[in-house]
Amino acid sequence: MSEKMSENMAEDAAGKQKQKQKQKQKFDLLITGVGGQGAILASDIIGKAAVSAGLSIRAAETHGMAQRGGSVENHIRIGTDLGSMIPKKGADLLLALEPMEAVRYLNYLKDGGIIIVNTETIVPVTVSSGMAKYPEVSKILEALEKKYEVKAFNADEVATEAGNRLAMNVVMVGAVSNYLPIPVEALLESVKGLVPPKTIGINVKAFELGREKVKSIL
Repeated sequence: MSEKMSENMAEDAAGKQKQKQKQKQKFDLLITGVGGQGAILASDIIGKAAVSAGLSIRAAETHGMAQRGGSVENHIRIGTDLGSMIPKKGADLLLALEPMEAVRYLNYLKDGGIIIVNTETIVPVTVSSGMAKYPEVSKILEALEKKYEVKAFNADEVATEAGNRLAMNVVMVGAVSNYLPIPVEALLESVKGLVPPKTIGINVKAFELGREKVKSIL
């Protein structure tokens, strides 16, 4: 075998390895919730961590009524050269900060995709006024589990255990960290850099508890 041929084969092998690595780093994540739950901060933490880890990222946010308890939707695309909006049936994982928000955006999740859902409900005005009825959370999860891999737990309770219920969004970031192509260290540094200084300890604990909680769910 000539030296030139050996060099070409080595370059081809290196190219294929880089392509495989790039494919491993591709990940489409949709974060959904209700205004006031911290979905935007969760998105910012993940985005900043991805950049610090040297990963390409595109993101889009829609939160028209976020300040009034309306639906919040954050698209995070890691390792893609395409647009910032995840196409229908394109998300690898749906991170839902509220049960009905998981249902609302299911059309974005690929078949067999993963859903991490906070089981704590936020009752909308239509329900509290008697105009509509909120489905039982157990029924929602039962329906989701027929088609998707579901990891469900009460993230508000876990955040309270960490020291502050408002850290629920960071609990959920910890939960999804098990699936992201981002080093845990980068995510933790991002948490420390974006939350108020006085709450760093609580939020780090919230992250770690969320990460372990998902690992314990079979």
